Amino acid sequence: MRSKKSSYDYYLILATTAVLFIISVICIWGMFFFKMAQIQQMAPAEKVGYLEHMNSVIAPFVICLILLLGICVPKRLLSTSWLNRFGVFLGFVVIIITVVVNMKTGLLVVLTASLGLQLTVLVLAMAGSKRLHFETKGYWLRVGSSLIHLGLILFILDLFFYRFVTLHLLLFWVTTLATTAGMVLCFYSGSISKVLRGRKGQI
Repeated sequence: MRSKKSSYDYYLILATTAVLFIISVICIWGMFFFKMAQIQQMAPAEKVGYLEHMNSVIAPFVICLILLLGICVPKRLLSTSWLNRFGVFLGFVVIIITVVVNMKTGLLVVLTASLGLQLTVLVLAMAGSKRLHFETKGYWLRVGSSLIHLGLILFILDLFFYRFVTLHLLLFWVTTLATTAGMVLCFYSGSISKVLRGRKGQI
């Protein structure tokens, strides 16, 4: 029988995967429609109108992804009961900042907090901490998973700063390196462990 913590993780993974899939479908459809409708040949006002329409379509799913990340990242550090409290607190913070300032600032606060927490998780995972809550066992799997989550957060954060070319490029390359390294560590964790054990045995 699945434990409460495992069920929580399972549903979070399902929700995150579903939202990422929908975002991917919207992006692919948007690119093909842009080409087929020859929007690049239309007047500038029509191009801007199309981009604003696509932004309005994808915005709710990006918001959902940011809020899911705001819950997914702390679950490595908190128990289920504290995670629920943190989720409620996070929701109130976003609502208050949205009312006082705007929604973009509220979401940016969530992303910044998620980034800080994920960096903490990455450092603890690299240090081999036993306090972290992971579904998988294995040092390299945990480090790889932490890097993939870090890359995902930076990818979404990059959407807020795409107009700042230097920062955009920096975030893009850090995102690429973190995600690629994370996938390599996850997919080849067993091989990496064997190689390192072999080297230790030769010393």
